[in-house]
Amino acid sequence: MDLNFDLTNLKTPCYVIDVGLLKQNLIKLSDIIKKTNCKILLAQKAFSCYKLYPLIGEYLNGTTASGFFEAKLGFEEMKKENHIFSPSYNEQEFDEILKICDHIVFNSLKQWEKFKDKTLTAKKSAGLRINPEYSTQEHSLYDPCAPFSRFGVTFSNFDETKIEGIEGLHIHCLCEQNCDALENTFNAFEKNFGKYLYNMKWLNLGGGHHITRNDYDTERLINLINRIQNKYGITVYLEPGEAAVLNCGYLISTVKEIVNNGMKIAILDTSAACHMPDVLEMPYRPPILNGDIAGKKEFTYRLSSVTCLAGDIIGDYSFDKPLSENDKIVLCDMALYTMVKNNTFNGINLPSIYSSEKGKIKLINEFNYEDFKSRL
Repeated sequence: MDLNFDLTNLKTPCYVIDVGLLKQNLIKLSDIIKKTNCKILLAQKAFSCYKLYPLIGEYLNGTTASGFFEAKLGFEEMKKENHIFSPSYNEQEFDEILKICDHIVFNSLKQWEKFKDKTLTAKKSAGLRINPEYSTQEHSLYDPCAPFSRFGVTFSNFDETKIEGIEGLHIHCLCEQNCDALENTFNAFEKNFGKYLYNMKWLNLGGGHHITRNDYDTERLINLINRIQNKYGITVYLEPGEAAVLNCGYLISTVKEIVNNGMKIAILDTSAACHMPDVLEMPYRPPILNGDIAGKKEFTYRLSSVTCLAGDIIGDYSFDKPLSENDKIVLCDMALYTMVKNNTFNGINLPSIYSSEKGKIKLINEFNYEDFKSRL
């Protein structure tokens, strides 16, 4: 993997979004749209760097939100279809949601009944989230179909007498998975709920589809979408977030010091807890440019951070040559679930955000003490 930009003058830590790689992802997603007439939305929960929304909007149909502020951002910056889902809507926010969102998905029949009249009066397309009770993954943190999940209406709680006015159904059960998981999930859903699709206008298959991954079975996805749309006469929506920006972002950090407490430990000017929380939550091991999983190369280091959290460790990596102070460390696949999750724990500053296109670096945003102070 080679970078198409110069690291020399970058003030670290910082995120860099490779626009060329982003376009490659968007072209793959756009190709699915062209071959199926489905609609694909950007899930802002994974990526909300809105300065790039005009570009993304050239390829995708709009945005989807998991909360009120995301919905406002999509409305203001993408200016295309604007969808929202929430486990529970805030009554003080709902009137504005009706003004800015086209599709509103409800998590339960009780939520639907509560906001039904307002939604229908505003002539918005209402959807109901379904829990197909079919798990495809081992990460319970990201499994909305796990036992006792709060997400969606299960078959035992479904009441067809209460869905008048509902125009679409929504399922979201995947996490970084291929089309076989989606097809199996849809088959489980269809067994109990397929008959209701004949009276719907759309079906939203959620996110978690790794469509832009090199080994993703796009032909199988195309066939599945076409089968659903032809059989039921509806429009299929997909709302990937991660797939839109997969492998097109970097977090650049600098080695500040190297200590040896039983092993060599590189202290970086970044933080897993602050700047890439999925490293601790999943746990997730980000790939590193010119580095590898510990033991595969000659020189091994534990990459750590500048916070006081003892467990704020990125992981153990090995390199072909020894690390030195002021060396740059390039963590890859850092566009997704980083900027949207980062925080200022310990008073650590937020990384600046850059874009890179054809070797030219452009500053998108930078942060300072006032950003930390204003949150408290």
